[in-house]
Amino acid sequence: MGPGSMDVEASNPPASSSTDDGGGQIEARFADLCKELALGQSMERQGMAAFKESKKFLSTNMPAIGNRSPEEMERYWSAFVLYCVTRLGKGEVKEEKEGGRITLCKILRAAKLNVVAFFKEVPQLSLKASRILSGLYGSDWEKRLELKELQENVAQLMDLSRFYNKAYKEFFLLKDVSNAQQTEDSRSAQYVSDCYRFGWLLFLALRIHSVSHFNLVTCTNGLVSILAILVLHMPKHFRNFTIQDSVCFVKRSDKGVNLLASLCDKYHTSEDELRRMVEKTNELITDILKKQPCPASECKTENLDHINTDGLTYFEDLLEGKSLQSSLLMLEQYYDDAVNNKCELDERMFVNDKGSLLGTENLSGGAMGSCSMRWKFDAFASPARTMTSLSTPPHSPTSPLSVNYISSSKLAPVTPVSTAMTTAKWLRDVISPLPPKPSAELERFLSSCHRDVTNEITRRANVILEAVFSSNSFGERCVSGSIQSVDVIDRTWAKERKMEALKLYYRILEAICRAESQLLKTNNLSSLLSNERFHRCMLACSSELVLATHRTVVMMFPAVLEVTGLTAFDLSKVIETFVRHEETLPRELKRHLNSLEERLLESMAWEKGSSLYNSLIIARPDLAAEINRLGLLAEPMPSLDAIAVHHNIPYGGLPPLSSQKFDALPDQNGDARSPKRICGEYRSVLVEHSSFSSPGKERLLTFNCLRSKLAPLQSTFASPSQPSPTGEGETCAETGIKVFYSKILKLAAIRIRSLSERLQLSQQFSECMYCLIQRILYQRTALFFNRHIDQLILCSFYGVAKVLQLGLTFKNIVNNYRKQPQCKPQVFQSIFVNWPSANHNGRMVQEHVDIITFYNEIFIPTVKPLLVELAPARDVTEDKNNANAGPGSPKLSSFPNLPDMSPKKVSATHNVYVSPLRQSKMDALLSPSSRSYYACIGESTHAYRSPSSDLAAINDRLNSYVSGSCRRINSRLNFDLVSDSMVGGALGHPNGTLASSAAPATPNFPVKREQPDS
Repeated sequence: MGPGSMDVEASNPPASSSTDDGGGQIEARFADLCKELALGQSMERQGMAAFKESKKFLSTNMPAIGNRSPEEMERYWSAFVLYCVTRLGKGEVKEEKEGGRITLCKILRAAKLNVVAFFKEVPQLSLKASRILSGLYGSDWEKRLELKELQENVAQLMDLSRFYNKAYKEFFLLKDVSNAQQTEDSRSAQYVSDCYRFGWLLFLALRIHSVSHFNLVTCTNGLVSILAILVLHMPKHFRNFTIQDSVCFVKRSDKGVNLLASLCDKYHTSEDELRRMVEKTNELITDILKKQPCPASECKTENLDHINTDGLTYFEDLLEGKSLQSSLLMLEQYYDDAVNNKCELDERMFVNDKGSLLGTENLSGGAMGSCSMRWKFDAFASPARTMTSLSTPPHSPTSPLSVNYISSSKLAPVTPVSTAMTTAKWLRDVISPLPPKPSAELERFLSSCHRDVTNEITRRANVILEAVFSSNSFGERCVSGSIQSVDVIDRTWAKERKMEALKLYYRILEAICRAESQLLKTNNLSSLLSNERFHRCMLACSSELVLATHRTVVMMFPAVLEVTGLTAFDLSKVIETFVRHEETLPRELKRHLNSLEERLLESMAWEKGSSLYNSLIIARPDLAAEINRLGLLAEPMPSLDAIAVHHNIPYGGLPPLSSQKFDALPDQNGDARSPKRICGEYRSVLVEHSSFSSPGKERLLTFNCLRSKLAPLQSTFASPSQPSPTGEGETCAETGIKVFYSKILKLAAIRIRSLSERLQLSQQFSECMYCLIQRILYQRTALFFNRHIDQLILCSFYGVAKVLQLGLTFKNIVNNYRKQPQCKPQVFQSIFVNWPSANHNGRMVQEHVDIITFYNEIFIPTVKPLLVELAPARDVTEDKNNANAGPGSPKLSSFPNLPDMSPKKVSATHNVYVSPLRQSKMDALLSPSSRSYYACIGESTHAYRSPSSDLAAINDRLNSYVSGSCRRINSRLNFDLVSDSMVGGALGHPNGTLASSAAPATPNFPVKREQPDS
């Protein structure tokens, strides 16, 4: 049966049961919710109008929104609409509510929803409601709503609350809780619980009062200052340590323990920054709690024994009896005023159980669910629950800071806070000491061009970085729902971050110039050093690393692209180069850049307005009509002067650039223009908020890709229409697209293999999948436009399974895809289509549909000729594969040899992972007496002859007991010390196969009518 005989019809999903009782009852329930919140007449009218406008959408699209029941989704939708109305509605209606404004917390509590679950549904709700809300409140409704910032705020507060919880337990947990002293212990437990709550409330007050923009490093410094206050003031008998011999306080002198220096050493904070934060905390205690400070050196109390009190402040009765209760009431009142006037969230919920508002669901597929909202003192005060110190993650031995990264005891789990602090330490120790100007060697390269470009380089760097770290970016922006103006703290912080990014930029630019000079055998690098887009990409990368380290709420990626006027495709060209030329870059920052590159390749580079399309119309003229029809081309990149004017940046004495003359160099003649990017599509930051992911997450292996075939970097940024220096008779656009396609296929191969292993599919299946994705990329490239690569992979899985007649359902595919580390529900719930609509008189409209509709209506009609050729009985030779290839399509390659992901799970019942062990690490970690307990694959231990002999000998050694010669091991090996969430995406069974891999010759494509288990 040929392709023409396959009849594929559209399938309509079943109607939602939420509408069975009629639209009137849905509106009545929404009206009841409005009355419960006492919105007031004007706001209630606005809310009902918005809800009625969206009621039709709610009825027809419920199955594609989320994985909850229709009744639940109705409550999520109602809460979302109310929040939009209260934030975006006219200003006068917001004053009708007596007793404080309507906050998100109040809305969720009335709707009986929790914060975590709400934010998990927000990306889909925003995407589906975009057209309705744009009509009601304008195209900028999403930016004004600021849900993305609020969402990141929630994620960071969860990270900070876990950090505070662990640190507090380590310092103040009572170990000896005796049932014989239950009444006394109950009072002690209540006191320690009150002190815990005092510390968190004091931190929230500090954040409102002194930290005028929210970032993870600054807030961690604030929490460490709170810990210092608690160590000084909590009674000595409540401590869980002895200060004179505790490993927590290693900085000491003849005067005693240097408390702040020891905490800095433990948590990798800056001592100067911590001292400033402690001073602000002391001022807060004086101003809000009305406590009188006195120099600690003048106080006589056992709390200060063996502590160097120089420069410390002490408050006599801060945490004593009635004073503590009074302080708690004042801090509660202070925060209540802040919540009523500014904040959307009640951040006390992170250590409180009022209303179960926080919830226990995972935010990012990791261990966030462990942070439930109740702080149960009796749960962690048990003697059986011990707490290891929060040390920092181990780093590569080549790192200059690696000596600080290995704890003398146990390695603590990597957390977002510990990662941010260690990477901030790298910036502080390695980058900050560098000069804030080009080095002598870099100046030599800059002056060796056709003309000296030093002034242009320095001015551009100052303008771009001033724009990224300007008051427009950090001043009048929302932090937890509050608008806070720029003050001295903001300007100081922004100036420090700008200098870090500037020094990092100059450092890596010098390394690149050195490498290019050796490659080209010349110091004249005019083409590269005069290229505006190249420098903006380098500055964007430097800024992003600084911003990612500090986890700023208001400048999350891709905000740096907006400010610099770049697109995702531009930035994807320099990430590998950036990493390769900075040897000391910490592992976490490499992972962050790798994670960004995955995001750029999988979807962002294919979005409307990407400069990829400006190169495609040159490299693939056959795609020009479709690109122009969809309006995908990039807008011109804004000039440097325009950016300076937009951000009110003075020239500062630097010479202005005459009409951007460097734009007239080869980069600009026929340039693939970069737009001033507008990020309209909502992105789920809670899914991706911890960008420093675990080693188990899939990796694109960017830094090994095509390294041996790299052309000079200047050709990467040359004009697309220029001849390529590779000498193969193609343009730079064609060469650039080839490199981009190779990265896309590498990413696709990794994800195909991972999902195939989860589904226990054969190697033959993976080969067919990879062949199909290659054909789609080269011959049906338009399917990628405005879409996510995983959407095409999921559809291809189902299509290939039908060709091979495997019993694989879409539900099974989607359920296993949910377990992938890169999974986002919107991938299979909202897919872009551009098709004629009956509601618009047959005119083409852009919509988002679920994956079943996309598969039936778009994917199969486009791809079924390619699927037919995959049938096993057809002799699909290499010539046949390439007979119908599109213009410029290369020969199809076989499935690439991918290195095993490490660490890899090897047990279905236990958390057992294997990972290659470098010889250098093996020699450093294994003593001669312990080496016999390890099987080092590839090198036999002792006199064993093979790895299998090694393993057998180890088992015998562990299980045997020889009196006098071998000590019996009486403890059971615990394979659950490392959790799945810590390792990340387990790859499943590596060699699982299906018996039914062979299939008849004739494929059949039945209409797909089931819905994914969404």
